[in-house]
Amino acid sequence: MGESTVTPLEGRDQALPQAVTAGTRRRLARLRSPRRPRLWFEILLVAVSYWVYSLVRNAVPEQRSEALRNTDWIWRAEHMFGMAVEESVNHAVNSVTWLIVSMNYYYATLHFIVTLVVLVWLYRSHPGRYAAARLVLFATTAVALVGYYLYPLAPPRLMPRGGFIDTVMVHQTWGSMASGDLKHMSNQYAAMPSMHIGWSLWCGVTVFALARLPWVRVLGLLYPMATLVVIVATANHFWLDAVGGLLCLVFGFTVSRLWYGALPYALPRTVPDTRRDDEADEAARRRRRRRSHKAPAGSSPLGTPDDSVAVPTPGGPDGVRRPGGSPDGRAAIRTDGRTGG
Repeated sequence: MGESTVTPLEGRDQALPQAVTAGTRRRLARLRSPRRPRLWFEILLVAVSYWVYSLVRNAVPEQRSEALRNTDWIWRAEHMFGMAVEESVNHAVNSVTWLIVSMNYYYATLHFIVTLVVLVWLYRSHPGRYAAARLVLFATTAVALVGYYLYPLAPPRLMPRGGFIDTVMVHQTWGSMASGDLKHMSNQYAAMPSMHIGWSLWCGVTVFALARLPWVRVLGLLYPMATLVVIVATANHFWLDAVGGLLCLVFGFTVSRLWYGALPYALPRTVPDTRRDDEADEAARRRRRRRSHKAPAGSSPLGTPDDSVAVPTPGGPDGVRRPGGSPDGRAAIRTDGRTGG
């Protein structure tokens, strides 16, 4: 019989961790590569993520006394440096009814609408950059939750002696969930950092970096600036809350850069659809498993029961086997060089 190769047990034990490590690296590399997003998954992910964000944000203890102390500290610090402009802006804009009412609705609605519109636009027009840009938004929001927990802060409109005007209450407009009958559905002391600024900056940077029309890019720049005026004029935030939102966005871009190896806007605009390749690989693996299960026991890789090679031998006219093991008396040829018989 021919010589057989036996793999030592030690060699197999050493090869197994290497194979597992290589497989893990390949899977990790695929996860870190931009892929075409799936619509149903993205809708579910955004919905669940916002639900979890709202749940966690509102579950943070409303530490009223500490939040008011932090508010007083920020207000005194701004006065010390001559940058306490929030009260002046609040009173000036409140004197123009149509303007402040418009800002109330702006604060309540555009925060969500514009962000969703930019996400849909990225999904449709920039699928290769979508996942990385979405990661920026998610990481920005996640670190903001840490800020709400570690640094409770009351908005200016809740300062007992601040002199600020709660514009939603005064003008009886449907607006912020932080005022009126809706205030019980939202944590009133989660003003730092401002996600109105964090999300609007994400939208503005994304539109400015990727839009082709100049006027659309200008709108991208104006949107976070207008949002800053709105959050101050409606007395929902200090301008330092906007700085906190900016820092959260920087953190989000850092996370995305470390994971994907580049900023979202430097990635390819489109990516090939790898789902068909994955399905083809899975089908090939199933075929290999079926073949291995159907192979007879003791068969060699070539499909023959042993190491002999079948040589066709013509039989005699009467079909009687002749001496020597074959119908015509010739010996069977074996692969090990010996003759049968």
